[in-house]
Amino acid sequence: MKRILLAYTLSALCLLPAFAGGGDGALPISYVNPFIGTTNFGTTNPGAVCPNGMMSVVPFNVMGSEDNKYDKDARWWSTPYEYHNCFFTGYSHVNLSGVGCPELGSLLLMPTTGELSVDYKEYGSRYKDEQASPGYYSNFLTRYNVKTEVSATPRTGVSRFTFPAGQSHVLLNLGEGLTNETGAFLKQVNDTEFEGMKLLGTFCYNPQAVFPIYFVMRVNKQPVSSGYWKKQRPMTGVEAEWDPDNGHYKLYTRYRKEIAGDDIGAFLTFNTTEGEQIEVQMGVSFVSIENARLNLDTEQSGKNFSQVLTDARMRWNEDLSRILVEGGTEEQKTVFYTALYHTLIHPNILQDVNGQYPAMESNEILTTDGDRYTVFSLWDTYRNVHQLLTLVYPERQLQMVRSMLDMYREHGWLPKWELYGRETLTMEGDPSIPVIVDTWLKGLRDFDIDLAYEAMYKSATLPGAENLLRPDNDDYMSLGYVPLREQYDNSVSHALEYYIADYSLSLLADALGKKADARLFYNRSLGYRHYYSKEFGTFRPILPDGQFYSPFNPRQGENFEPNPGFHEGCAWNYSFYVPHDVKGLARLMGGQKPFIEKLQRVFDDGLYDPANEPDIAYAHLFSYFKGEEWRTQKETQRLLQKYFKNAPDGIPGNDDTGTMSTWAIFNMIGFYPDCPGAPYYTLTTPVFDKVVIRLDPDTWGSDKLVIETERPSAESLYIREMELGGKKLSRYRISHEELVKGGTLKFILR
Repeated sequence: MKRILLAYTLSALCLLPAFAGGGDGALPISYVNPFIGTTNFGTTNPGAVCPNGMMSVVPFNVMGSEDNKYDKDARWWSTPYEYHNCFFTGYSHVNLSGVGCPELGSLLLMPTTGELSVDYKEYGSRYKDEQASPGYYSNFLTRYNVKTEVSATPRTGVSRFTFPAGQSHVLLNLGEGLTNETGAFLKQVNDTEFEGMKLLGTFCYNPQAVFPIYFVMRVNKQPVSSGYWKKQRPMTGVEAEWDPDNGHYKLYTRYRKEIAGDDIGAFLTFNTTEGEQIEVQMGVSFVSIENARLNLDTEQSGKNFSQVLTDARMRWNEDLSRILVEGGTEEQKTVFYTALYHTLIHPNILQDVNGQYPAMESNEILTTDGDRYTVFSLWDTYRNVHQLLTLVYPERQLQMVRSMLDMYREHGWLPKWELYGRETLTMEGDPSIPVIVDTWLKGLRDFDIDLAYEAMYKSATLPGAENLLRPDNDDYMSLGYVPLREQYDNSVSHALEYYIADYSLSLLADALGKKADARLFYNRSLGYRHYYSKEFGTFRPILPDGQFYSPFNPRQGENFEPNPGFHEGCAWNYSFYVPHDVKGLARLMGGQKPFIEKLQRVFDDGLYDPANEPDIAYAHLFSYFKGEEWRTQKETQRLLQKYFKNAPDGIPGNDDTGTMSTWAIFNMIGFYPDCPGAPYYTLTTPVFDKVVIRLDPDTWGSDKLVIETERPSAESLYIREMELGGKKLSRYRISHEELVKGGTLKFILR
């Protein structure tokens, strides 16, 4: 039975700070279940990672299964781990959490016993007794009678293998992994250390988004033998074509110089006694082998596995303790703290301990004074993740914005979907704009706002042929919309994203006194009206001649099938996607009553997609209309109960680097930022009786924000009264400034 590891060493517990526990005294990390989201295409994993850490050590089980159901080579897997499989082929180092395209998941480390085999199709093992908690994962390999355990520091990983008596092996496989890239280099430095490089990249079909990862691996025991392996073509005739699935593995037992190729690896063989433990350290860098070694020496020098694990747990408990909750069920607390755990994985640091990092889209190596962040899945995270970081982890959000601006300095563009210094151009829109605007308008202003405005103005105004972020900007600027020029060009989705970005930019322009720009971008943001079809009551693609696309089915795309004009959704998933002009959209649809009826139909008729971003804020739109706020309260609670559970399928789809988890976090504590870029929240019913958010007093002028809820019974759902700062509150939308200055937000339910 797979379970959460709740045990802690006594020394670790004694070292935890006084604020670490909730109202019932339990530690926040004790509520984290890393198995949530590991099936149903949640694409999270139970591996060991530190908050926003570069390194993660993850059980790799999508490289073969008895029926190929979970084999990455037989179907599309964007995760190194799937809960229902139990065929283990090693631990991958440096992984992505919650994404929809396969990448990274390489440097596979595998313990075996008995006769040496280096073919991953042969040496895999079934496993049992999985345990996971923040910073820790363990299983037991039934084929080899080996217990495996892993933990991590921000830039390094450590594995501990408990072997039976006999001949035992540690394998480092550089040929397999989740990435679609091939090619690696390996060198044995001495009997207990290897160094090398593995090529990664091509995320989401971008063949140019390629980058190297450098590593140093060490073991704490001298092996009796070691060497390399390399997959070679069959030597049956020089004219024969090579089938990469056949061939054989050649062992190099005496060769000690460098080796390179697509399918290479290293083996170390030990004579072990019963219960003997061997620890393997892995340091990585995206700069150089020397930096990988420096990272390893700095973060693990003098530490054994237990000490690394204790440090990782301390880091997690400190971060999770910034929000303490009381009341609610045990399941709700587990859902909440696991969601917060998932939100704090990406973006993650890129720089080494000496501050060096690979510059954006460049061969240059630069040095940063602070943290340089990477993995900006911005089409997802601009909607809520960065708003949560701004409120609760402002020091990190500020560094993320600075990282985005440094990318502009280095590359000439703000990021869209950046991955380890490469721009993948995944998804659409101009998503950096709402993130930066929201951050600045809420009061985090210690960055170059003039440079930021220059970068945003550039992408908003350059012609399409010169515009990396808005390739269809010519039509958008001249017509006010993007026409459908190819059947599946996602034209409506593109334009809707631009409208949101331009609205955000209008807010910033206005705040900076750029009145003409503010009017320009605000007027542009209203171009969504072109797409509204009275015939269907939804948005509809427009052809180059100005006519609506026909034949048109507003439900086409419900199941992710190709859909003219829309990306990953149907017209219903997009037709309320105007968070910056909700009341204007209502007027377009005939007024408040038909708008509310149509919006309610989205939920009643199963047209709401909880697993994708465009419609995730729809439940909050009811609260823009007096007397309809109860619908927001009802739907947010219903969606939480239906889709977010303490179970492997407890996330409704790809977590999208924490975006779905952050949706749950905000709605569980009682407010949500439903309009990206605008510094406002919509209020809804909290699930907890008390929430205490620890604030940075230097940033917000207060050290905490308290949300209290009085509920006559556990079934109480609807809000009867509200107070903010001791004063009655009759509005269901409040500004960020009101919230943090109010100090205490109180809900009285009925």
